[in-house]
This record gives sequence, C-alpha cells and structure tokens, in this order.
Amino acid sequence: MSILSLAALTFPATALSDNWPQWRGPHFNGSSGEKNPPAAWSKTDGIAWSLDMPGPSAATPIVWEEFVFVSSTDTQTKTLQAICIDRKTGKIRWQKETGVGLQKDRNSNYASPSPVTDGKKVIFFYGNGEFAAFDFAGKELWSRNIQKDYGEFAFQWTFAASPLLLSGKLYMPVLQRNVPVNGRGRTDGPIESFLLGMDPETGRTVWKQARPSQAVAESKEAYSTPMPFEHNGRKEFIIAGGDDLSGHDPETGKELWRWGTWNPARIGHWRLVPSPSAGAGIILACAPKGDPVYAVKAGGTGVLDDSAVAWKSSENRQLTSDVPTPLFYDGDFFILSDVRRSLTRVEPKTGKVKWSLETPGRKKFESSPSGADGKIYFMNFAGEVVVVDAQKGEVLSVVGMGEEGDDMTRSSISIAQGQLFIRTNKKLFCVGKNS
Repeated sequence: MSILSLAALTFPATALSDNWPQWRGPHFNGSSGEKNPPAAWSKTDGIAWSLDMPGPSAATPIVWEEFVFVSSTDTQTKTLQAICIDRKTGKIRWQKETGVGLQKDRNSNYASPSPVTDGKKVIFFYGNGEFAAFDFAGKELWSRNIQKDYGEFAFQWTFAASPLLLSGKLYMPVLQRNVPVNGRGRTDGPIESFLLGMDPETGRTVWKQARPSQAVAESKEAYSTPMPFEHNGRKEFIIAGGDDLSGHDPETGKELWRWGTWNPARIGHWRLVPSPSAGAGIILACAPKGDPVYAVKAGGTGVLDDSAVAWKSSENRQLTSDVPTPLFYDGDFFILSDVRRSLTRVEPKTGKVKWSLETPGRKKFESSPSGADGKIYFMNFAGEVVVVDAQKGEVLSVVGMGEEGDDMTRSSISIAQGQLFIRTNKKLFCVGKNS
C-alpha cells in the first residue's frame, strides 16, 4: 500500500483532490489531484484576488473548501497572527493574535511553520513553541506552549518544523541540541530531542518519545516535518534529522527502524532542513550542504545498514537539496536543488534521471515544489513562480509575484479548488477562476 492509500484512509475522498490541509498537501508529498490549475498568469491577469499580509512568513497557505488559513507575522505590532480568509472573496473572516515577538535570527521568523486542518478545526504552530487551535468560526479551542512545558529550545536558528495531523493525532518533532547554544536551551535539566503525540481536540500530550542521535553540535538540529507512510500494511511516520532517518509507530511514537548516517565523520554543522519524501516503496533523505540524496528501501526493522539503501546520488552532483523537500508526483521524485540550481525528475527505485533542467533566474529557490495536472510549481527568493511541464522538463512560464527588492521568499505553493495560493513576503494571491 502506498502513501496515497494512507491519505485516502485519513481524509474524506472529496478532500483528496479539492483541499490542501497540510504543508505538503492532501497526499503529504507535495502533489494534488486537481485538474487544470493555471499554467500562466500575471500579477494583474488571472488573479481571483490578492490580500496584503501584515508581515513576512514562510508558511504555506492551507485550504479547506471555502476557507484559507495563513500564519503570519505582524511587523507593526511585533506579534504573531493566525488568519482565516474567505477563499471566494479574499476577505478576512477572522484574525487572531497568537503571540508576541517575531524572530530570533534575521534569516527566518516564528511564523514559518504551516498550519494544519482536518476540516473542523485548524491548528497553528509557531517557532516560539506556541500552539493555538481554533474552530472555523474563529473560536479558540485550546492553546499551549511546548517550550514552557518541556524547556527552552536549543536551536542556533529559529525553529520551523510544521506539525502533522493524522488519524486523530497531532504530531510534533523537536530535534535539537543536547546543550544550550548562544544562550538558548534549558539549564534546569537535561535537553533531549523528542517527538510529541498530542490530542488535537484538547492539545493534551498523549505520549512523548525520546529521539536520540549520535550527531554532534548543530548536526543535532532539524527543521523537518514528519511524513506519514504505509508499506505492506505497516503504518508509520518518518522523520529526518540528527544524522538519521527513522520510522515510528503512529500510536506510540516508538521507533520502528533507523538508518544513517550521511555524516560518518560527525561534522558538527550539518543541520537538516528537508523533510523526508516517500513513494513507490522508497523513502528519500536529503543530506545537507550539497551532499547526496539517499534512497532507502521501505519496510525495514531495527537499525539498518547500507544494504537498505537502494541508491544514492553521489555520481550525479545535480541531485542534492539543502533546503527544499522533494516532490513525489506521477510515480517519480522531483528534486529541486537550491545548491545546484536545478530541478530533476528521478525514477524512485533506481535513481535514473529522466530529465534535469537549470532553474531560471539568479535568485535562490528554497520553497518545496508542488505538482498537479502535469505541472510543477515552485518559487524563488524574489517571489518569481516557475511552472514546469512534468513530462518534458520544459519551463512553461516564469511569473513575477513579488515586490521590488523582495528577498528570502520561501513559502511553497498550495493547489486547491482549481486555484493556486501563492504567499509572498507582502501578499497572498489566489490565482485562477473562482469555483
């Protein structure tokens, strides 16, 4: 059974092609079943609506039927915001302040994680540890701060993992250093990396599972999101970080298997950003800093050796990703390299390259690619959206959606209800006809 089968068991059938309920969409891999999303438009043509945002954020818009949810900073008030928008009109339905403060470093902010929804409630998480859950009318259901509960995060940068909502549980990883860094990290007890399983109805912790690693210093830090996967009837969620890839029991968080390492020398500055991507019985782990992509065969148990590796990309230097998470779509992986400035279509079981193209423009790409109806969408730091033909590997269009001087735009593109939802530093765009 594939990851698509797991998605079908989790969400109503209508949600699979119509909504974008999590950071990586309805299938947890960046793909959508939508038909005929736009392939070309401009900032003035083909736009259903646009809305000014109160501040920048790398969070991906979340869409459920007539509702669009966005995390944001507010640079005027120095606060964090949870925003609900009417999908048809672009009008704000409600907006809630969820925290005070914007960031710990200049490269990112607390509003980088994406919200999640099950069609009844929406849950926001922020890099300062704050959770806030609301019903669709904007009533707060619960809130908590996991830094207050489990100690200050020990990250060199601003924490940015997104939560996973799956089968009645809310999952959150905190893969961090075991000692304080730059004055960050608890001093009243040991610091451990852990996974949380929470009740999404109340926010209560159902289980807390330690996730140890042999990594050192910054290499213990991960900003990756857990991804669900099912293979031969075994359900699990997978997480990458701390020099390892691991699979976990969704009911308990117990580790089922582990593979590593892409860092045998235990280099100390290899923090991990990309989340794992899975499909066709293969799980991808992207080693950082221009190192290879590793394809691990699904179904393992315990500590795996390198016989579990189907292939690695060391012979093809284009296949690497320091930040973007690969897309699994149309039976293949699409690996966007921010380091090598390329997008490559790869056969899952063999690593065979079907095509590779140089990404256009001079700006860096750190958003993760999204796919639907034979097209791949991704955006660069300047807010330029690239649309690629998935079969031919040809650029169909490049559309500038950012403002003059824009930089560090990182949000991925959501595809839902026949439309594209594009979050730049200053605006949210809905592209395509209203349905």
